[in-house]
Amino acid sequence: MCDSRLVTSLGTAYWRLWSSSSLSNLADGIVKVALGLVAIQFTRSPALIAGLAFVSSLPWLLFALHAGVLADRVDRRRAMLTANVFRAALLGALAVSIALGFGSIWLLYVVALGLGIAETIHDTAAQAILPQIVGRDRLTRANSRLYAAELTANEFAGPPLGGFLVAAGAFAAFAAPSALWIVAVISLFFVPGSFRAGRTRTTSVREDLVEGLRFLWENRILRILAIMVGGFNFATSAVITIFVLYAVGPSSAMGLTEQTYGFLLSTIALGSFAASFAAERIELALGRTRALVLSLFTGAALAGIPAVTTDPYVIGAVFFLGGAGIVVWNVIVVSLRQRIIPDHLLGRATSGHRLVAWGTRPLGAMAAGLLAEVVGLRPVFAGAAAVILALVLLTPREWAS
Repeated sequence: MCDSRLVTSLGTAYWRLWSSSSLSNLADGIVKVALGLVAIQFTRSPALIAGLAFVSSLPWLLFALHAGVLADRVDRRRAMLTANVFRAALLGALAVSIALGFGSIWLLYVVALGLGIAETIHDTAAQAILPQIVGRDRLTRANSRLYAAELTANEFAGPPLGGFLVAAGAFAAFAAPSALWIVAVISLFFVPGSFRAGRTRTTSVREDLVEGLRFLWENRILRILAIMVGGFNFATSAVITIFVLYAVGPSSAMGLTEQTYGFLLSTIALGSFAASFAAERIELALGRTRALVLSLFTGAALAGIPAVTTDPYVIGAVFFLGGAGIVVWNVIVVSLRQRIIPDHLLGRATSGHRLVAWGTRPLGAMAAGLLAEVVGLRPVFAGAAAVILALVLLTPREWAS
């Protein structure tokens, strides 16, 4: 149950958004694991498994900027509702197709691409709508609570639940998140108000794109952070993409079952959940620069630990620390970005940031698949850790308030 003081300070609309986001992320966490586990029933090729992750994140590279333009032109709540309805329908169709015997790796590719497009629209609008709901002075607290719920659902509850559902059958694994997205739609539907950005003049899509990118590029702090997140996501995407091959099955290095694999991944979210409540204090105690550097070190440990051990307890402990570092980074940086960027540019500048930051995910996934085919899995983990450590050199020394 929510603390009544938090309800008062953040508002009923925020907690409805929080509920919708939690359900949506639980669905996404189930799908993230289910797609990989169902895919290895069709193929054991690292390149094809990596290709599925590549397709899932490709929309951030192709459509992120246009999603930002959309978020600054339409009601952001309606954009989120439409995206979740589409995701629910797409997964429902996939579940029926598999039940009828039409499942294949290529069908999973099509669904992964569609889900990625909807995610691009939903998440861009979600970051842009938050300052309109809680105000800019309460963003750190609001983001902390959102990340606590989102990462717990997406990384802690979703992966083991996805593993159990896949064990029960592919139909259940995809029908369940479809239903969760429908419930998320209902919760978001009852957030009152209009959430259009204020626009003072009529502009073309091209003008909107250029304006958002120019603002992002000319702000040194935002520019450096986008590059750093891009490198971090390139490395972690490479690791997560091939980790299923390293961990699951009797012929794998770790020999885990689908259920155990889901629990192992959930340690990342457990660390994230624990750190989400402390992110505000960590920022105050260490300062932004030191907190960021600490996050990079824990992220490097997360990426590199499979290169040196197959012990699931050691890997789980390091994953816990890595998850804590990731959420500290996210709460501090996302809140800072939402404060710096004006409301009428928030969708476009956020999407420009994510084009760089998240557009590297498909590149990391594809690089991991190709390299793993040639040099094996362990060198990919070690290389990813080295990439993250190199990012420490880019850390900003002074910050915008």
